[in-house]
Amino acid sequence: MDNNINLMNKIREAAEMLGRHCTYTPETGIILGSGLGKMVDAIENQIVIPYGEIPYFRTSTAVGHKGNLIFGTLDGKNVVAMQGRFHYYEGYTMQEVTFPVRVMSMLGVKRLLVSNAAGGINTTFSVGDLMIITDHISFMPNPLIGPNLEQMGTRFPDMTNVYSRILRKTAHDKAAQLGVTLKEGVYVAETGPTYETPAEYKMYGLLGGDAVGMSTVPEVIVARHCGMEIFGMSVITNCAKDLGEECQNDGDEVVQVADKAADTMTEIFKALV
Repeated sequence: MDNNINLMNKIREAAEMLGRHCTYTPETGIILGSGLGKMVDAIENQIVIPYGEIPYFRTSTAVGHKGNLIFGTLDGKNVVAMQGRFHYYEGYTMQEVTFPVRVMSMLGVKRLLVSNAAGGINTTFSVGDLMIITDHISFMPNPLIGPNLEQMGTRFPDMTNVYSRILRKTAHDKAAQLGVTLKEGVYVAETGPTYETPAEYKMYGLLGGDAVGMSTVPEVIVARHCGMEIFGMSVITNCAKDLGEECQNDGDEVVQVADKAADTMTEIFKALV
């Protein structure tokens, strides 16, 4: 119980500090994954706060993660965006990885849009495709393990229909206007930081996975615990079908592919806020 009191105090302290910088309620929170940070260019009236200035926020060390929290307006709606996230493989606890989502909830965020760069398991996917997440399979520790934060959510959150059907339809409608076809599929979350072996890709595919990455699910679980409406999207930055003896996964290439997809994702996210 003492740990819960301490965590709630930390969440309140961070939220109060941010509230002094931003006086309005951001109804939508956005988490931008590898190479997708340039989406913040579309946010107007920006208030930029480096993670290092926010109590109990950690440092984002992953490639393509700038490490800023940005308040502003996207398509005229109030938002708060993470320009880079924290990962379990960076050595952070699940509580630290998901702390920003707790703070967003304390600030009044009701809708969370999450993005990531992912490896394509589905053999019909190609590099550069955008995949709406319909469900997930997790090989990561559950961030809700431990005493429950009763002030924020129930002990046993329901995990059916986690990813909003309404937001998914809106995304498809917007993509059609843009002349883009979106994929849909199941996201597999693993700890990393190593990329998957060909055998692991095959195993995940047999389990029903369509894309695999090292993030997103912990934040989604905590957002669900907080009662948020959730939308998730992956940029397919490398594909299992392309792996061969002369091919290997590369972090810099992942960021480059994600960067090219960021413009389309920005237009879709505008329609969702």
